[in-house]
Amino acid sequence: MTRESAGDGTSQAFATADDGTRLFVRTRPKRGASTEPQSQQVHAVLCDGIACDGFIWKYLYDDLAEVGPVVHWHYRGHGRSAMPADKNRVDIAAHADDLAAVRRSVGDPPVVLLGHSMGCQVVLEELRRHGDKVRGIVLLCGSYGRVTKTFRGVPILDMVLPKIVEAVHKHPALVRAVWERIPTEIALKLALKAGDLDQTRFSMEDMRPYVTHMRAMDLRLFLAMLSAAGEHSAEDLLPKITVPTLVVAGERDTFTPLFLAESMAKSIPTAELLVAKEGSHAAPLEQHELIDEKILAFFREKVLGESR
Repeated sequence: MTRESAGDGTSQAFATADDGTRLFVRTRPKRGASTEPQSQQVHAVLCDGIACDGFIWKYLYDDLAEVGPVVHWHYRGHGRSAMPADKNRVDIAAHADDLAAVRRSVGDPPVVLLGHSMGCQVVLEELRRHGDKVRGIVLLCGSYGRVTKTFRGVPILDMVLPKIVEAVHKHPALVRAVWERIPTEIALKLALKAGDLDQTRFSMEDMRPYVTHMRAMDLRLFLAMLSAAGEHSAEDLLPKITVPTLVVAGERDTFTPLFLAESMAKSIPTAELLVAKEGSHAAPLEQHELIDEKILAFFREKVLGESR
């Protein structure tokens, strides 16, 4: 696997999924000297939400390098990863298998898995399927599954999604043209007006990469992945989790409401819950100082066993 290096020590490469899909991977080494070989260091692996290619990790990607190597990757059909070689493999299980391929590509070290939004489902499914070297999990602003049934606390998305999919298949060119031409600023202002972002902490520069990437994404792939995420559930796994777990929630998250995080934290025997006051679905950006500090403490104390 050929790697390209960046100035901060980050290397960029491509892993190969089981079906041949190329998956973009960037890896940053632990900051400072370490007495352990990198293959034995606990790596933090970052798993995005749907239609995302890393915007949510803007601050945490750098901060986590204080405690260990950091790995971030793009889902199939996202960012710099290729479209799926097998177009039918876009469900959560496929992403978990891709994550396993990413882990192998960096030497299969022990890991802490961090997921945001749909990434929480990917993390949980990875723990179920390939959990032997997982030393901890962090679930941020997400759910254990069936997200289309709980969007804004009601099953409205579950009801309208089939109609949206039908419209896209009937009029792909028209829908694609509308999808691509929505100005970033207008999209973000609509999100603010709808209460989907914390107006007191919102940053246009932090959120612009998300809207830009989402507009460039294949709409049919997005809808297929969203439908699959709506069908997946890891609820049965929660009571069986034994690794240290941190659940992070935004108090005013409209995408995956707070009650979902509270339910997960209650169901997982090893879990602790952090609620970001007034936080939205983008709380890891809006309140990155609070959340990053908590995640670093969790990593040091619960995973590495360091004392305060």
